[in-house]
Amino acid sequence: MTRPQMLKLREVLEEIDMSRAAFYRMRARGQAPRMRKLPNGQLRVRRQDLDAWWDRCEQNAA
Repeated sequence: MTRPQMLKLREVLEEIDMSRAAFYRMRARGQAPRMRKLPNGQLRVRRQDLDAWWDRCEQNAA
């Protein structure tokens, strides 16, 4: 099964195991994966942006 290219915020939160409030605090500090706002106001994260963010987190932890 291929992974979706655009993830809903709920899917991102499940994958990174984080609450919505904690995610928005991290986003306010500029530390969250890049988000895109759709014309209907919903937020999405591109799979490649989330994967790149994971890589940066791993590099910073090392």
